[in-house]
Amino acid sequence: MFDTALEQFVTLWAVIDPIGTLPVFIAVTAGLSAAQQRKTALKATLVSGGILLAFIAAGQFVLDGLGISLIAFQVAGGLILFLFALTMIFGDSKPQAEVEGAPEKADIAVFPLAMPSLASPGAMLAVVVLTDNNRHSLEEQAVTAAMMLLVVAAALVVMLLASPLNRLLGMAGAAIISRVMGMMLAAVAVDNVLEAFTKLGVLPAL
Repeated sequence: MFDTALEQFVTLWAVIDPIGTLPVFIAVTAGLSAAQQRKTALKATLVSGGILLAFIAAGQFVLDGLGISLIAFQVAGGLILFLFALTMIFGDSKPQAEVEGAPEKADIAVFPLAMPSLASPGAMLAVVVLTDNNRHSLEEQAVTAAMMLLVVAAALVVMLLASPLNRLLGMAGAAIISRVMGMMLAAVAVDNVLEAFTKLGVLPAL
């Protein structure tokens, strides 16, 4: 159980990427008071956690309602996670891409902080795959939800410590960490696809 929880924590840390959210938070909250920054960080955390919990609770039912098998979703999710990982590795870094895409008058706690920085498309797909009702018991799904909330809580801590962490890492440091997380996410994505192909009998058991 511990090994599974640790693997899920690493996967969710990669797709949610709390460290990569740091420069986004600093950029969009520039000029706000310390109290406003704390309020924004808390709201972003609650919104993103709520979105991901909704995907954990209802994602499987949506798939069943549409008649989509989880193996098909697992392959699609793996491919999308892989493409998402490639953008983290080779494209604009997460901080740069999300800061540049933020509209001036938007609710910054919701966009770009909650979505797409924390509750990213990759994170939404990951929590659905990790809580497949056909493969995981309610206890295991509860562990996944707990790991997700732990990562989101870590993102809150990172945002609350934005000023000293920014001085320590800088934009370049956060971009490097984001790319390392992209490499780990790419490996997880490939493993998901290979596992699905094994279940279909296309590949021998690994």
